[in-house]
Amino acid sequence: MEVNRVQAVASFSKNVDTIPSEFIRSEEEQPAITTLHGVVLEVPVIDLSHSDEEKLVKLIAEAAQNWGLFQVVNHGIPDEAISKLIEVGKEFFELPKEEKEVIAKTPESGIEGYGTSLQKEIDGKRGWVDHLFHKIWPPSVIDHKYWPKNPPSYREANEEYAKKVREVSDNLLKYLSLGVGLEGHEMKAAAGGDDLIYLMKINYYPPCPRPDLALGVVAHTDMSTITILVPNEVQGLQVFRDGYWYDVKYIPNALIIHIGDQIEILSNGKYKAVLHRTTVIKEKTRMSWPVFLEPPPEHEVGPISKLVNEENPSKYKTKKYKDYVYCKLNKLPQ
Repeated sequence: MEVNRVQAVASFSKNVDTIPSEFIRSEEEQPAITTLHGVVLEVPVIDLSHSDEEKLVKLIAEAAQNWGLFQVVNHGIPDEAISKLIEVGKEFFELPKEEKEVIAKTPESGIEGYGTSLQKEIDGKRGWVDHLFHKIWPPSVIDHKYWPKNPPSYREANEEYAKKVREVSDNLLKYLSLGVGLEGHEMKAAAGGDDLIYLMKINYYPPCPRPDLALGVVAHTDMSTITILVPNEVQGLQVFRDGYWYDVKYIPNALIIHIGDQIEILSNGKYKAVLHRTTVIKEKTRMSWPVFLEPPPEHEVGPISKLVNEENPSKYKTKKYKDYVYCKLNKLPQ
């Protein structure tokens, strides 16, 4: 089936001041109306090279409770590994359409592959974004047919990044575990342990003639445990806080960490998944590289038993991760 990619729509639209109606959000969503302008949110920035682990745990726990979002610096991923990840992803999206369509999603491929829509959209509206999904860890779930063959260095850059990002995620999950009074290994174990799936996504947001009317990705919380995101230099992330949408200021070379639904569930609500969305701009392409840490599909996720008692009864159902995903993507109650 021929799919109208946003990249193609953008190239048709660039010399006009309009966009197709399916991209125009309702007034309750339009960024020009709903953003608190002139205020940039400075979310917590945490230095992971901090020698005082107790202080680090406290900072991360506070950010996860009060914000659901934070940035980390001195995280141990070399700048070169991030630069290469960005470079090969950009090269893939600049290939001719026919080359990208070779790894397009199919009904059988599930989430993996090159695509445009992700979830059931209310009223048939579309986000101003194309994307590529593929799993980067563990080896047992990797299917290289969804990894671009071009550029030739794509695989090496992603394998190197996967190795480094696992070290960061292990530390973050340890600190989040300690931050709610558990032992360091317990949060990761409850989320799926060494079977946790690392799902890479590249978001490609082309220049948009009417950024005041469109959104890249609509307001959502991530389904993952945590999301570790690399942005390009173009700002665009917004967070909902105190009844308003705010722009988030990026720190160069930082990783942006989102608390996802599964950590909120495992912590029985002590940590909060962050409600966020992405905007687009007129002059430049915005891109981002989130890695979602997801439980295996058959793994059951619910509040960790040590965090449930008479004063803190269970706030969430325990269910298989695949069932959670199905409900969320199809806008069904959990």
